[in-house]
Amino acid sequence: LGTAIGFLLPPVLVPNTPEDPELTGHNISIMFYGTAAVSTGLFILTVIVIKDRPPLPPSQAQAVLPGSLLEDYSYRRSIINLIKNKAFVLLLISYGILTGSFYSVSTLLNEIIIKHFKGQELNAGRIGLTLVVAGMVGSILCGLWLDYTKTYRTTTLIVYLLSFLGMLVFTFTLDQKNIYLVFFTAGVLGFFMTGYLPLGFEFGVEITYPESEGTSSGLLNAFAQIFGIIFTLIQGRLTRDFNPFAGNIFLSAWIFLGVVLTALIKSELKRHNVNMATGSKNPQALPTECPGDAPAEDKTNGVQLEPSVSFSRETSL
Repeated sequence: LGTAIGFLLPPVLVPNTPEDPELTGHNISIMFYGTAAVSTGLFILTVIVIKDRPPLPPSQAQAVLPGSLLEDYSYRRSIINLIKNKAFVLLLISYGILTGSFYSVSTLLNEIIIKHFKGQELNAGRIGLTLVVAGMVGSILCGLWLDYTKTYRTTTLIVYLLSFLGMLVFTFTLDQKNIYLVFFTAGVLGFFMTGYLPLGFEFGVEITYPESEGTSSGLLNAFAQIFGIIFTLIQGRLTRDFNPFAGNIFLSAWIFLGVVLTALIKSELKRHNVNMATGSKNPQALPTECPGDAPAEDKTNGVQLEPSVSFSRETSL
C-alpha cells in the first residue's frame, strides 16, 4: 500500500513545472519533509509497539522448538547452514531475479511510460498505482491459495511463469499507443510479480525450517535489493541509450532464467510436516552438540528434529 501511495503522490506533489525551477525545488522539499515525518512516526511506533516475540507460539512448528534456541542463536552459523542448502540457494537467486525485476520496472516506470506517451506524467503514476494495487490483490489470493493447498513449489513455479508471460505482454504492447491497454497489462504484471513475493518468503521458510525465519527472509530481501540495483542500472542505461523495449527484453531474459531455477528446486515442506505431525505424534526439536555432524538435510542452527517426523517431498498438485 505504501508503494502504491508512492506512485500516486509524487506526480501530484511535484507537478511538471520546467519553467519555474524554484517552484519545483519547493515542491520536492515538501515531499521529502513529508516522507521524513511519516518515517519518523513509523520509527516511534516500531520502538513502542513491536515486541521480541508473541506471548504464545504462533504455530505448532514454533512450539516444538527449544526455548533456548533464541539465546543460543548464531547468525553466522545460520548463514552457513542456509548457504549449504541447495534448494534455498536456488530460491535465493530466483527470488532475487524476479523481485529485482519488479523493483527495476517500478523505479523506471515513469521513464518508460513517458518514452511512449509524452506529457502523461500523471497517468504514469496511476499506472504504477494500478501495478501495485493489482499486486496487493495477487498477494492475498496467492497466500490464500497456498494456505489451502500447501503446494509451495507448484504455486511458486506457476506464478513465476505467469510473471514471465506478463512481462512479455507488457513489453510487446507498450508501442500500441493505447494508454488503457498499458493500464491493463501493468495490472496483470503487478498481480503476478507482487503475488510472488509472499510465496517466496513462505517457500523459503518451509525448506529451511527450523532455521530462523528472520535470517532466511533477510537473505531473500538482501538478494532482491542487490538484483534490483543491478537491474535498475542496466535497464535504465538500455532504456536511455536504445529504447524501453531493449530494457524490458533484458529483464524478460533474466526472468526466464528464474523460471528454470525455480523448476530445479526440490520441495521439502519441513515446517508444514511438523505442523501436521503434531496431530498424531509428538515431535520435538532436540539441541545437538555439533550441527555439522547431522545429515545434510537436517543441518540447522544447533537444532535437530526427531527422526519420527517425516519430511516428504511435494510431488504434484
